[in-house]
Amino acid sequence: MNARPNPSGHARLRAGRRSIPGQVYLLTTCCAGGWKRFAEHPAAHEAARTLAQPCAWGDAGLLAWVLMPDHLHLLIQLEEQPLGRVMQQGKSRIAVAVQRIEQAPPPFWQPAFHDRALRSEEDIRRAARYLVANPLRAGLVDEIGAYPYWDAVWL
Repeated sequence: MNARPNPSGHARLRAGRRSIPGQVYLLTTCCAGGWKRFAEHPAAHEAARTLAQPCAWGDAGLLAWVLMPDHLHLLIQLEEQPLGRVMQQGKSRIAVAVQRIEQAPPPFWQPAFHDRALRSEEDIRRAARYLVANPLRAGLVDEIGAYPYWDAVWL
């Protein structure tokens, strides 16, 4: 038996992960090496444009997102595709789009991502508020509306 009781690193992020159709997930993925790939407008603009394309996330519904200088937060509702596949597809599309204009060497993203299944409507509202307030908490802007790289279906 090779199972480790306390997995670490990427294995810990995958431990207990379930892909449940209809489930809403709060997701975070980071740029490789902590690189602030989205600190500059052209890269952030291209990533935001790609995020907004319905095909970027397979059959999952993108409910809200915020693009920070070195990471991305998403609120996604799964359909039939598993969570890992949805994230792989979305991260790949963003990386390809940004690397067309940036010519930066790979890797683009860290291979893992953090996920949390949201259980109630209140959890979803709380997560959406958390997402859109992230740039404010990080000190990137003085008011939420001043940050250009976010969106939510509730607007």
